[in-house]
Amino acid sequence: MTESSATKSTKNPTSDLILSIDNGTQSVRALLFDLQGNLVAKSRIELQAYFSKKPGWAEQEADYFWQMLGQCCQQLWQQSEVIEHGYREKVIGVTVTTQRGTVINLDKNGHALRPAILWLDQRLCQKNKLMPWYWRVGFILIGQSKVVDYFRRKSQANWLEQYQPEVWQQTDKLLLLSGFLSYKLTGQFKDSVGSIVGYLPFNYKKQNWAHPWDWKWHALPVKRSMLPSLVKPGEVLGEITPDAAAHTGLKVGTLLIASASDKACEVLGSGCINPDTASLSYGTTATINTNNTKYVEPQAFIPPYPSALPDNFNSEVMIYRGFWMVNWFKQEFGQNEIDKAQTLGVSAESLFDQLVAQVPPGSMGLMLQPYWSPGLKNLEAKGAIIGFGDVHTRAHIYRSILEGLAYALREGQENLEKRQKCKITQLVVSGGGSQSDAALQLTADIFNLPVHRPHTFETSGLGAAINVAVGLDYFANYQQATTAMTRLEQTFLPNQANVKLYNKLYQQVYRKMYRQLKPIYQNIKKITGYPE
Repeated sequence: MTESSATKSTKNPTSDLILSIDNGTQSVRALLFDLQGNLVAKSRIELQAYFSKKPGWAEQEADYFWQMLGQCCQQLWQQSEVIEHGYREKVIGVTVTTQRGTVINLDKNGHALRPAILWLDQRLCQKNKLMPWYWRVGFILIGQSKVVDYFRRKSQANWLEQYQPEVWQQTDKLLLLSGFLSYKLTGQFKDSVGSIVGYLPFNYKKQNWAHPWDWKWHALPVKRSMLPSLVKPGEVLGEITPDAAAHTGLKVGTLLIASASDKACEVLGSGCINPDTASLSYGTTATINTNNTKYVEPQAFIPPYPSALPDNFNSEVMIYRGFWMVNWFKQEFGQNEIDKAQTLGVSAESLFDQLVAQVPPGSMGLMLQPYWSPGLKNLEAKGAIIGFGDVHTRAHIYRSILEGLAYALREGQENLEKRQKCKITQLVVSGGGSQSDAALQLTADIFNLPVHRPHTFETSGLGAAINVAVGLDYFANYQQATTAMTRLEQTFLPNQANVKLYNKLYQQVYRKMYRQLKPIYQNIKKITGYPE
């Protein structure tokens, strides 16, 4: 990549710092990392995740993200330790990693035409225009007509064209949140290849916008001119403009380096660069990811997403609203622990771990299927809890949620191993759930694998910082960078007595639940219309 002369002449690996801005669903964080992967300072602002004008909608004002990003950075620079050590002057590069699939429409003046449609949004088009006959026949022959139809119904572009045509007609640029923030910081319509995940005309195998003859251009009303140009992770997106510098407190001309989506950066920041080590994310969406140098579909016709490592792929199995269920439980049934934690001055998570400890492995037969939101391969799915008896308490429900997520991700692990033809031998866990010892221990027991906690909770921000470090030539390659900047803090080994119990419940109960419940889910959908 091309460096400015200032960057070259002042490079100091022992004191230089990287600013990672992590714009997730629940919060935005400004994170300062050194080149040993240490988090030296952090600022965090809670976000109003979204508002809903109608049931199932999830929107947020585009400018809200920009304002919160600026506030978060300014809050960081005001910290006494940051001022005392002159950290702001030591920043040699900045990068932004964001939630995936959040879409923003801009007019020809670069102004947002409407609120952003978040990845959590559940609206669907009611009908699609017919595609050319040869594509329809092709999809029927490979048995993917329903998946393609869902792709088109789920596309924000199709919904806008059908229901807000005046907005669509004025749309000059269609950006993901990552591309929008890149534009606000640099004034250029560029985005990272590693951030492109969504209902867009993207070729996941070539990691570029689709060829002109690709079926996605027929499936969507998007034009190539609406989309940003793409650069690889580690390459320059642009320089911080004077307006952006005033907004964020960064120096004018600071390089903005491409990283990747939050999930892709978590994989890299966890040190999972080989397919035998899986990255498990217990976040709002729970995922299991492996990094591959080859294109490995995690399920048939479901593409691997771009990796934070250039020209690599993340094969991913996701449980929509995975650890969201844990937050749901806390809000609905955990006020006692939340209040008690504030009184004692401890984290609420530590008290919820005590709740898990009250219940034996297997939750006394309470089994949960964590399909709170449907996926591409199970469009009619819903969540289910079976096995209730008068012995069960809220503690059993809480533990069954954690176990159900681990069962679902183990199923994902088995699929990944078959597809990539490589055994997974260890797990590295990130996301909010990684702070729970109880969650990591039962994960080790259900997978029968060693489970590791990284040295920092901020693995997404760290992965993005690694992109900057390699991009600015502090390291020769990503292997060298991950060796220097990532490490494991704690390991949880399987308890073999629990392994035997969980294996029986997984094989004899959990694996059969979806197949047995699927006709019931289908009937629920026919009767109630939910999910759409």
